[in-house]
Amino acid sequence: MLKSMSISEDHLISLITSSTAKPHLRQIHAVLLRTSLIKSSDIFHHFLSRLALSLVPRDINYSRRVFSHRTNPTLSHCNTMIRAFSLSETPSQGFLLFSSLRRKTFPPANPLSSSFALKCCIKSRDLTGGLQIHGKIFRDGFLSDSLLLTTLMDFYSTFENSNDACKVFDEIPERDTVSYNVLMSCFLRNKRTRDVLYHFDNMIKNGSVNKPDGVTCLRALQACSSLGALDFGKQVHAFIDENGLGGALNLSNTLVSMYSRCGDMDKAYEVFGEMRERNVVSWTAMISGLAMNGFGREAIEAFEEMLKCGVSPEEQTLTGLLSACSHSGLVDEGMMFFERLKSGEFNKMKPNLHHYGCVVDLLGRARLLEKAYSLVESMEMKPDSTIWRTLLGACRVQGNVELGERVISRLIELKAEEAGDYVLLLNTYSSAGRWEKVTELRSLMKEKRIHTKPGCSAIEVEQGKVHEFIVDDVSHPRKEEIYKMLEEINQQLKIAGYVAETASELHNIESEEEKGRALTYHSEKLAIAFGILVTPPGTTIRVTKNLRTCVDCHNFAKFVSRVYDRVVIVRDRSRFHHFKDGFCSCNEFW
Repeated sequence: MLKSMSISEDHLISLITSSTAKPHLRQIHAVLLRTSLIKSSDIFHHFLSRLALSLVPRDINYSRRVFSHRTNPTLSHCNTMIRAFSLSETPSQGFLLFSSLRRKTFPPANPLSSSFALKCCIKSRDLTGGLQIHGKIFRDGFLSDSLLLTTLMDFYSTFENSNDACKVFDEIPERDTVSYNVLMSCFLRNKRTRDVLYHFDNMIKNGSVNKPDGVTCLRALQACSSLGALDFGKQVHAFIDENGLGGALNLSNTLVSMYSRCGDMDKAYEVFGEMRERNVVSWTAMISGLAMNGFGREAIEAFEEMLKCGVSPEEQTLTGLLSACSHSGLVDEGMMFFERLKSGEFNKMKPNLHHYGCVVDLLGRARLLEKAYSLVESMEMKPDSTIWRTLLGACRVQGNVELGERVISRLIELKAEEAGDYVLLLNTYSSAGRWEKVTELRSLMKEKRIHTKPGCSAIEVEQGKVHEFIVDDVSHPRKEEIYKMLEEINQQLKIAGYVAETASELHNIESEEEKGRALTYHSEKLAIAFGILVTPPGTTIRVTKNLRTCVDCHNFAKFVSRVYDRVVIVRDRSRFHHFKDGFCSCNEFW
């Protein structure tokens, strides 16, 4: 038992700050109450801070009771509780305390109060509360507080409002690396990936001022992954190595993922091989990278090696493994791993919706539609829209109109139909020559105001300079040269035997020649033509597309790789296609 009468305030504060156990803090609390030392503002502040912020696990209810008995809390006491609420499961209580604080004449709120209250709104996703705080920040004249404005940026980032986050960023008087990191996070959430690369490049050019740190590099690598910007990713990798950041496990894992998502598995494997330590995230990144690039058997080998190293797989690891089997047509292997998963062999895990989706995709790609449909019907959990959408994609590949219509009805029941679903059904109808159904479906889409997402293809031709194209694009400053190059390419490919795959055209055009003309200016063809136009002979052309590439563009890329002696790498919505010497890595299984 503590001998309270013989303990000085300094010694008592030392005991409080060194306490890690709740029973010890309760004992100290009893002493404080008996001796009236609880009335000391300094001692109370240290005790409340230790209890509310440092105790593991935190006890917000105990902290709230202690705070409620303080008749004259100081601003520091209030800020401690607001901060504690921001870290708790009841963050809205922190905003209420802040609002109560604002209504009182004493103690007045300060920038820290607003910062902690904003964090409460971020955690509770309280948009209205955060906007109110922004107004108070403006009225209180706190716009010169860089830390507070950075938190305000984070608030807008949480709600994917990049425009207001940028406005706040522009108002920050002294920007630091944290400010840039928050801005980049906001850009990533809003899919403004090129802006991430732009700001990273500016930070490099500024030298020692606002130098990128590990978090900045993570954000830049994530942007490179999204854009397929391999050259810029290599620049970030070089910066990591030059500045001694290469030992960080999370950066190494992200580098593996970035190189994989940019289609450079040699570099991904090189980074993976040089890692001093690997965790399940490292192995999952490698397995998933092999999967999306069509190296199914290599992904299986990596999985087996991971098990030998004593690393236990996680749900995402199994998703990558099953996806690898799906993209490589390894039906027997995929079903074997699925059965092992169902048996609980892997950490007693059971299949989740993603795992079922991979197996449905595996069976659908292998043209085992009835088996895929039976699997969906027999699922222990209710299939979600992604499962039905995967099955719909398989219906499109096989031209199974009847099942496609049934799947669409399921999506409508779930109120989850999207524009892409109707495009898949349109593909199914058109491939079967059911043009009356195509007309009906287009009318229905118009009635429901369903707008399809335009295909968009991106190509990086210089470090960080990404050019984007849509179908029939005329916005590029070099459009005349690009179209002239595409015309020349088409002439060369026709001599080599290329014939447009007119089944890829979704409109009821009677003339085969007109159908072929309609397919000529797809976005990936424009991107490839631009790549050939501006890069030296022999340079690999890398294109990233937001949708699944069509059969005609797939054939076009195969012929380009042979006629122009180029490696062409296309990443569409689901996987990579590596074209070389007239062949594709997918082996026509996509």
